[in-house]
Amino acid sequence: MNSMNRRSVLLAGLGVAGAGALAACSTSSSTPTLVSPSGSAVAAADTKRTKTGRTHEVTLTAAQARADLGAGITARTWAFSGRLPGKELRISAGDTLAATLSNQLPSQATTSLHWHGIALRNDMDGVPPATQAAVRAGRNFTYRFTADTPGTYFFHPHIGTQLDRGLYAPLIVEDPKEPLSYDEEWVVVLDDWLDGITGTPDDVFAELQHGMGGMNMGNDSSSPSSSSGHDMGGMDMSGGMDGMGSSPSAPSSSGGMGGTFMLMGAQSRLLGGDAGDVQYPYHLVNGRIPADPEVYRSKPGKRVRLRLINAGGDTAYRVALGGHQLTITHTDGFPVRHQQVDALLIGMGERYDVLVTLDDGAFPLVALAEGKNATGLALVRTGPGSVPRTAVRPAELDGMLMTASQLRAADEVRLAAKKADQVHRIELTGSMMTYNWAVNGRRFDMNHPTAHPITVEAGQRVRLDFINTTTMWHPMHLHGHTYQLGSSGPRKDTTIVLPKKTVSVSFDADNPGQWMLHCHNAYHSEAGMMALVAYQA
Repeated sequence: MNSMNRRSVLLAGLGVAGAGALAACSTSSSTPTLVSPSGSAVAAADTKRTKTGRTHEVTLTAAQARADLGAGITARTWAFSGRLPGKELRISAGDTLAATLSNQLPSQATTSLHWHGIALRNDMDGVPPATQAAVRAGRNFTYRFTADTPGTYFFHPHIGTQLDRGLYAPLIVEDPKEPLSYDEEWVVVLDDWLDGITGTPDDVFAELQHGMGGMNMGNDSSSPSSSSGHDMGGMDMSGGMDGMGSSPSAPSSSGGMGGTFMLMGAQSRLLGGDAGDVQYPYHLVNGRIPADPEVYRSKPGKRVRLRLINAGGDTAYRVALGGHQLTITHTDGFPVRHQQVDALLIGMGERYDVLVTLDDGAFPLVALAEGKNATGLALVRTGPGSVPRTAVRPAELDGMLMTASQLRAADEVRLAAKKADQVHRIELTGSMMTYNWAVNGRRFDMNHPTAHPITVEAGQRVRLDFINTTTMWHPMHLHGHTYQLGSSGPRKDTTIVLPKKTVSVSFDADNPGQWMLHCHNAYHSEAGMMALVAYQA
């Protein structure tokens, strides 16, 4: 998604080395015939989805709004029906959702809705112009699809940098045979925020496009200093943290800015070095700033399911609940073998479900902006207790942390062992110097989405080898499918690929169409780190 329409999406299995030899993606001298997003193969696949016969109808109005962030802070932004986040949608697996998008945005802006993580029919995926025409100002478009897999999802536009405004909301698909036992649910949406405060996402991208090479860094030109955490073209800042163990302490400083929006010196060992590109004045938990947080009220002893969603544009969060341990049960909608942790890392586009049994008192739910020396905050209150200070950093943030690469898929969702029929080499390329993020050295052109497809065939087992040649981390998101990390790792749709590392994932090609594969950093994808995974007809 970019000014020509490009876009990004989110992260997950840290530091998983790909097994087996890396095979190059096959190319053809002639353009292959591809399955149409609204063709017969797509319709045939849709008939196989388990359906309840129930339909939920809703209208989502995208319009300019003044969002109340708390403590007297308001932001002029774009939102659904004036709410931040948008109102949660909740259906049961097998239900049909009929969501009418009404575009009332200013300045003749076009928009769309992408249903992040849902394996739906291709023509409802919301990616103009690949799967539909953009919804023009003053027009409506109805997305009608069946969501047959339970889980925690969300929805957002797939045009330009609109995700980094307020156009997002949770989509919860309930399991009618829910195996977990708990008393309550709390949906928690994390976001990095600047829209209507220091500028707009379009302003940010306009600055970032110049890259570090086009900015006055304040350094002697003869000394390409590494004091900024950003890629200067050749530095290898790998050495991320694999597996389970004590997480590194938060940095003492987030560094300075190389411009109005570009963040310099954001460092994280968890993320292999440079933590992000953008300076955000606020980090929100359910639309609120730390000075005036949301309060979740319950009773001691209650077992609560937290559904965590990172809707941010450029920030990974380390999340902990002070005084409690968390039991991870799901990631990206799919169950995992339960793991007890003090904290977890969640990248843009990722979701985690956790269970926690609440103690008596007042406790901070903290989302540490990894490497950026800032936090988001909410409060859990089950009884008397003083309100934590806004900059509180509970000890759990530095306790036991398990990355996605150390999780294991639950038996019922693990892919059957099978040799890959196709292996595609997905090189992540580019640098901050020229901001030329790309896949396999080619910046995606959304005006010609089918020009260089990564082709697959229905019924095949496909392996993608994400090879990060850059000095930044990238949360790689695949539309319309979930893949498995390694041979027994979790099922996910968004995976963190650390700098100078390789992550191998596998999926079964069972959902025909044309699907985007991209970095879920909103600005990396907009710059061109995106590709089309397309089924051959």
